[in-house]
Order: sequence, then C-alpha cells, then structure tokens
Amino acid sequence: MGFDQIYKKCRKIAVPLAVISCLALLPACSTSKALSSTTAKATSASASATTAKTAASAASTISGEGALSAATAAILSALTSDGGDGDSVLDQASVSDIKLNGNSITCSSGNAIVEGSTITILFGGIYNISGTLNNGQIIVNTKAKETVKLVLNGVDITCQTSAPIYVKNADKVILTLADGTNNRVRAGSAYIFDNVQEEEPDAAIFSKDDLTINGTGSLTVEASFRHGILSKDDLKINGGNIAVHASGDGLRGRDSIVVKDGSLTVQAGSDGLQSNNAEAEDKGYVVILGGTLHVTAGADGIQAESLACISSGELDITTGGGSTKTVSAASGTSAKGIKAARDLIIEGGTIQLNCADDTIHSDGSITIHGGILTASTSDDGMHAEKTITINGGDLNIKKSYEGIEAATITFNDRTLHMVSSDDGFNVSDGSADAGFGGRPGQAGATATNLWLNIHGGYIYLDANGDGLDSNGSVSMTDGFVLVNGPVQNNNGAVDYNGSFKMTGGFLVAVGSSGMAEAPDSTSTVCTALINLTASQTAGTLIRIQSDSGNIIAAFQPTKTFQSIVVSSSSLIQGQSYTVYTGGSYSGGTVKDGLCTGGTASGGTQAATFTLSGIVTQVGTSAGPGGGGGGFPRR
Repeated sequence: MGFDQIYKKCRKIAVPLAVISCLALLPACSTSKALSSTTAKATSASASATTAKTAASAASTISGEGALSAATAAILSALTSDGGDGDSVLDQASVSDIKLNGNSITCSSGNAIVEGSTITILFGGIYNISGTLNNGQIIVNTKAKETVKLVLNGVDITCQTSAPIYVKNADKVILTLADGTNNRVRAGSAYIFDNVQEEEPDAAIFSKDDLTINGTGSLTVEASFRHGILSKDDLKINGGNIAVHASGDGLRGRDSIVVKDGSLTVQAGSDGLQSNNAEAEDKGYVVILGGTLHVTAGADGIQAESLACISSGELDITTGGGSTKTVSAASGTSAKGIKAARDLIIEGGTIQLNCADDTIHSDGSITIHGGILTASTSDDGMHAEKTITINGGDLNIKKSYEGIEAATITFNDRTLHMVSSDDGFNVSDGSADAGFGGRPGQAGATATNLWLNIHGGYIYLDANGDGLDSNGSVSMTDGFVLVNGPVQNNNGAVDYNGSFKMTGGFLVAVGSSGMAEAPDSTSTVCTALINLTASQTAGTLIRIQSDSGNIIAAFQPTKTFQSIVVSSSSLIQGQSYTVYTGGSYSGGTVKDGLCTGGTASGGTQAATFTLSGIVTQVGTSAGPGGGGGGFPRR
C-alpha cells in the first residue's frame, strides 16, 4: 500500500461510534396568550428540533469507552422530560400592570402590596412591569407555591442596599424580556441582608426558587455586590440578550444552570457560570444547549459541581487574564475555562478558550464527541483525573504547558492540533512514581492502569517536552500521528514506561536522539528508529525511500532534530531503505510538514538500512539514558 493510500485510510473512521447526545434536552417554550403584544416568544432554538437520546442508552456506553456515572445518567434523564418554561399554567391568567414611577410604584390589581418604593407580589400570575425605580425592590413572596411571570417591559430598577429583584417564595419565577425593550437592573455595593445568617440575598437578581429568563428583549445586570443572577434552585436561560457585570459570580444556579438560547455576555470577578450543589449527585450541573456566550471571568469560566455538558452554541471564554497569565498552585486559585467535578461532555458547538489555568478540566472524566475547540492556556489544554475520550470534533490547542493529561487517554477519531511547552500527551495518575518512571526494563514504576490509546483520526503535536508520553503503555490500532518533538536530549518524541503495541495506522515522530523511543516488538506494524550522526536544522526535508523508489515518508520538521521514528504498513521486513536529508519536494500537498502526493529528489544520503524485524534501529542514541516519563501535575 502506497503512502497516499495509507494517509487516506487513516483519515477514515475506523469503527462507527455510539454518541451520547445532550442536544434537545429541553422542550420548546410556551408563551403567555394574555400578553401577546408585550411578551416575546421564548425561542426554542435547536433544542426542540432533535429528539434526545434516552438516559438508559446514554448510560450504557461512552462510545465503547465505559459507562456514564449513574448520577450523570439521572441528570440527562431528568432534562429529557423537563417541562420547559412552565408558562402554560399562566395562559389564561389575568395580567397585573406594575408601573415604576421613580420613587413610587402603582399596581393595577390587589395581588401585590406597595410600600413606598417596594412592591411585594403575593399571588401567582402575570405582571407587566415598566418604568424606572430609583431605589427600591420588586419582591416575589407568594403565600403558596405558585408560578409568577414578570414581564420586563422597559424597566430601569436600582436598589442600593439589597437585590432589586428578590424572589423569597414561589414555585417558579419566569422573567420575560419583552420584545424590543431594553431593561436594566442595578445593585449597590453594600447590602443589608434580609437573612443575616445565610447572608441573603446576595445578587442583583436573587431567587430562592426556580428562575427562568426568556424573551427577545435585552437585560443588563450590574452587580457591585457579589453576584449577578442567582437561583438557589434551577436557573434557565431560554432567550434574550443578557449582559451581566458582577464583582462575584456572573450567573449561579445552585442546583443547575441550563442555557438553551439567547445571547449572554458575562464579566465576573469570580466564576462566570457556576452550579455549586455538592450535596445531591443529580444536582450541581451546567448544560449549554445553544445560544451565544461571551464570558470573561477572574476565576473559572464555567464551573459545575457534577456535570458540565456543551451540546451546541458559540462560547468565547477568557479566565484569569488569559493564557499570558499564570496561576500559582499555592494560591488555591482556579481560573479554568470549563470545569466539572465529575463528568465533562462536549457534543458540539464552537468553543474559544483563553485561560490562565486548564482550559478543559474534570476531576472525573472528559468525553468529546464533536464541536470546534480552539484553546490557549499557560497550563494544561485538557486535564482529567480519570479518563479523556475523544470521539470527534476539530480540536486546536494552540498554546499549553501540557497538552492533554489523564490516567487514560483514548483518541478515536477526528482531528487534533496541539502545541505544548512540555509534554503533548501525558498519561499519568499524578503520583510521584508515575511521574519519574524509567525507561522500559529499568527500575521504576510502570502503572498497568495507565494507557494512551489511539484508534483513529489525525493528530499533530508540537511539544518541547515528550510528544507521546505514557507513564504506562501505548496502544495504536489506527490513525495518523505526526510529532514535532523536543530539541533537548532529556526528552523524547515518544516516551513510555510499559509497552507500545502498534497494529495499525501511521506514525512519524521527530526530535532529539538522547531518549528516542519507538513502538516495541509486540507490534505488527514495522518501525524504523533512525538516529542521525548530526542534528539537522529546522525545515530540513527528511525522507525515507525504498530501493524501488517508493517514498515511505517525507517530512519537514519545524525544529532542530536528530532522530526520526517512522511506523508504517509500507515498511516491509527484509527490504532496504535509504534516508535522505535536504533535497526538494514538488507537485503535492504539504500539511503540518508532511509531504503527500508529490515527488521528492536530491538531498544527502544520511543512512541506509535493511528492515531486519518489526523494529529496526539505525544509529545510536546521542544522549543520557533513563529518566523522564512526564512529571506529575504541577
């Protein structure tokens, strides 16, 4: 099989993969008939266009890489049966008009009590609110658990000492942004707490019960004291053009946050979006089903105590001042892009992350099924304490300390481009033993539960440390891997402590020769590990060519190199090959330094060899032996 055929084959999907869908987890929103002229339709976006997969199916597999946790499956199940906004119970409700008159308030019904510049709503129903309130409150405190809809129809509400909108008791509150209106809620910098023990309320819009925001109007929230929008139960964003400026968290839903549609801009001194219920396994989740999110946060962009799921939408998140800044581990500060304590799932969407800390982080597992991700960080591109599984998506980690780190990393399909100042892939459990393993056969720890698995797709790595680094073992069955590895001899383009069995795919890895390694003799795909007598400058074309003229690989590294590993089914035992440096290439395509489809000629003959076995080494190592399988997480 020629090189072009191998390239095309490796780009194909090797095995159909089951995909867990978080899309369309919420039904379409309904709107109030009683206010058709002022109440905007809450858009359903793509969430109602697709039928969600059942939780039982979701729990059964993560594309063949293990089961979802039962708690995560329960969350997905609950979302599939969610009732939307809850507007339907108010379709026939009468409408009360509330007029804000600077320092006073009037109400058209007896469903509320007015005391100076404060109005307290006592009964469920629809309330159409307009006007300006200089220093006062809208309080919802129903006598029974009832649904209240507040239609913001062009309001400017300020409260200097408490939450301008304060839900003390209700079943749920729906905040509808009327079509074509601009609304503003402003809170002062010092609160007098209604509940001193709990320090509540502590947000500009504060609800002790479920809170949903919908409509197509605009809302600006300015929170000089702590948080912007907070629900102690579930918080849903189903529409609207919303801007939040908060000294603390931008949005907090203690039990959950679900963003279904709308445009959301958050500037937060602490977390952008946070769900922090750690007491119940089926709470504390953040799910993004659609919409547009622009988040600038001093701490985490999205922080979920259990599950974080990105199904669709456009996300642009900057944390901790961006990737030019660093976060000290000793400070205890977290400035991660998207963080989950249990499971983190990305199904789709376009995601831009610029972070001082990890861009994608889970204390449990990360699974990526799709989407377009571009990330820059001064720490890890992706980090999970347990597993990272990539089944799809186009991923570009443009800057990182370590690219992707977990105890088990499985790459099944699609594309990854990654740049790291240390290791590209780092398979480690974070222990000191895992971090300082020796070479195979040397004294040191080799963890049998640490694996880098490559089963398909396209991977390009530019690593100043180790490129493929496993403190356990490596398995490659398919796929296409290019590694521009280190220039220093204390690292290698390929580094593992256990075994590296390669049964399919194509691998080119270049770098220094001091610790150069290759797939081992348990493989079925042949490998040539070539150590040149002298280092070559960046951009020098290197090619391996058979005696019959077939080009096995032609590559232009981006950095100085002295070693090249080539693993290909086109390498045949017993046949002879020549290594050339320099020369010219024309007539084909150059992608990530790899030349395909054209012709190469000229150059200096650097080595000749006959493939004597599954792994053939040409030349000798130029540097120190031992040491260096990736360091534990810093």
